[in-house]
Amino acid sequence: MTVIRIGAAPESFQGKGLYFDGDSALPVPVELTMDERRRGLMIVGEGRDPVIWPLDDIRALGDQADPAVMTLRQTADPMARLVLSTDEERRIMQARAGNLRKSPPVERKGRLLAWSLGAVASVALMVTVLIPLLADSLAEYLPPAGERALGDATLGQIRTFLDETRMNPLPFCESEEGSVALAKMGETLFPDGIGEQELRVYVLEHEMVNAFALPGGIIVLFEGLIEEAETPDEVASVYAHEVGHVVARDPTRIALRSAGSIGVLGLLFGDFAGGALILFLTERIIQADYSQEAEAAADAYAHSTLANAGYDPAAMADFFERLRDEYGDTTGWIQRFMAHPNFSDRIAAARAATPDTVSPDPILSQAEWRALRSICDDTAQRSG
Repeated sequence: MTVIRIGAAPESFQGKGLYFDGDSALPVPVELTMDERRRGLMIVGEGRDPVIWPLDDIRALGDQADPAVMTLRQTADPMARLVLSTDEERRIMQARAGNLRKSPPVERKGRLLAWSLGAVASVALMVTVLIPLLADSLAEYLPPAGERALGDATLGQIRTFLDETRMNPLPFCESEEGSVALAKMGETLFPDGIGEQELRVYVLEHEMVNAFALPGGIIVLFEGLIEEAETPDEVASVYAHEVGHVVARDPTRIALRSAGSIGVLGLLFGDFAGGALILFLTERIIQADYSQEAEAAADAYAHSTLANAGYDPAAMADFFERLRDEYGDTTGWIQRFMAHPNFSDRIAAARAATPDTVSPDPILSQAEWRALRSICDDTAQRSG
């Protein structure tokens, strides 16, 4: 119960409260008086030394569950709390403590700024230098089984991400004749395989003009890309380009880099479940933001693969030129093919890689090309 001193100003009072010293979880009943000489609130508990909180340093905590209770803190002792529960005590504190609702002053701003800059620099160093170095080293030692598991898990995530309902995985296109034609394309380009890895090629029923590679020898082509191509050789050039990434293990490196970076950012922003960041990872893998060096190497691999098989590497230049003319350089998902400033050099390189003698016949017959372009027809009928 608050006791107002007879003959004193109403702001001078003796009251009671509960005090938490910040060290113990138990509240201590205390007596409260105003120290007029020091312009402070004196807090006295049984068996404890008096504590004086300067009135200018007292702050009220907001967002309290019980509006009938006022909880105070002191800027110099941020852990201690004082709880007032009567209207009279709250009224007097509001009248005497003029900074009650102000934010506390920031002390040692220079040191705080230095620590903040150091923290930002540390995160930037981890994301841009340390994690890529670690991912590149780990990619070299990841066993084939682990790489396949990483690729399968990522493919499943991408299929779910691309489904508009986010409930069912986006279906594969698997018409019998179209699958035979796609297999023939792979066997023609790589009659001896690609080394220890088993190449697995899928077509997804999606209008996106895109293709990408995943760890474990997975190549993903989209229905939109096959429909956009005018010849089977253009599809073959993209196919070979993505295999170039697989052989160089670029997908494994980018997946490990992205996962490591997202783990750090998840800890930083509190997304421990990783929901939003997993979506970001999926988008980034689909867009496959490889370096210019990796893209140039994959292009060169495709050029040599097509030439060695007796086909024209200029098919890649034809396809990319038409896409650039039709969509521009940075429109939607098409930027997957056009994200690099030296795009014209890539087209010129494809034309320069064309040998003097190439097969006049396309990599697939007309009937096989029609079958490949219709590879998703059965899927559309089943889903319809």
